[in-house]
Parts: sequence; C-alpha cells; structure tokens
Amino acid sequence: MTQQTLKIGELAAQTGSSVETIRYYEQQNLLPQPARSAGNYRIYSEAHVKRLQFIRHCRSLDMTLDEIRTLLNFRDTPEENCAGVNTLLDKHIGHVADRIRELKALQVQLQELRSRCLTVQSTQACGILQGLANADDIDPKNLGSHSGGCH
Repeated sequence: MTQQTLKIGELAAQTGSSVETIRYYEQQNLLPQPARSAGNYRIYSEAHVKRLQFIRHCRSLDMTLDEIRTLLNFRDTPEENCAGVNTLLDKHIGHVADRIRELKALQVQLQELRSRCLTVQSTQACGILQGLANADDIDPKNLGSHSGGCH
C-alpha cells in the first residue's frame, strides 16, 4: 500500500490553509520539513495533513504559536502524562476570560462614544470625532493595547 503524497498546493486546498501559512508553519518548526521530489517540489504526507489540521484547530481556539508548539510537543510524546496540557489549557482559559472582560469594557466605551452623536450633522459638530480627539477625557491606563485578538 502506497502512502498518499501531496504537493503544497494540494495540502493547502485539503486543509483550508494558504501556501504562505504552510511555509510559515514550517519556518516556525510547527510542521516538519517535507520530503522533496526529484523536481525539488515539497512532498507532504498524511502526517502533515493531520498535524496541520491540529494546528488550525488550535488557532481557531485563539492559541498562540508557543501554546501550539507546546501542545505539539506533548502530542509527539504520547507516553507523557497530560498534566502540562491541562495547565496550558487552564492558562489559556484565563487569557480568554481576561479578553472577554476587556472586550466588554471596550463595548461600553464604544457605546458611550456612539451616544455622543445621535443625529446626522456636520463632522465638525460630530460628538464621536470630538470625543476621540479629546484626550483629556481618557485615562491613559484605559487606552489598552489593541492587538487584534492575540495574547
């Protein structure tokens, strides 16, 4: 029985990833380097498919690359106990809870800002733009550091 082999574009299509993402995961040592064909094309196996699916699932749960790397290390040593996995997930749950609190505070701030302009008027009189421009109304500790959802 022969093992299925895929080129990078086929792996991308099969897993819903982009070619650039696959290459990035290889550079980050999350995906092992694939074999090469006689024509120097990357040749991926079913193990690459499974590993990439695992990585994508972790990313869908907003896990960092370091968290994923740690989980992959556990996955690659099946004889180990899973206490470290539990600890990692507990910490991640804590990060998510923190983000939810931050997002709820952000929602309140945005709603308050939106309430400053309830009618269509000139932008010069727009309470939203005035509120955004008035740094005196904002405690610098509340400016946060929006990072696009990563912790």
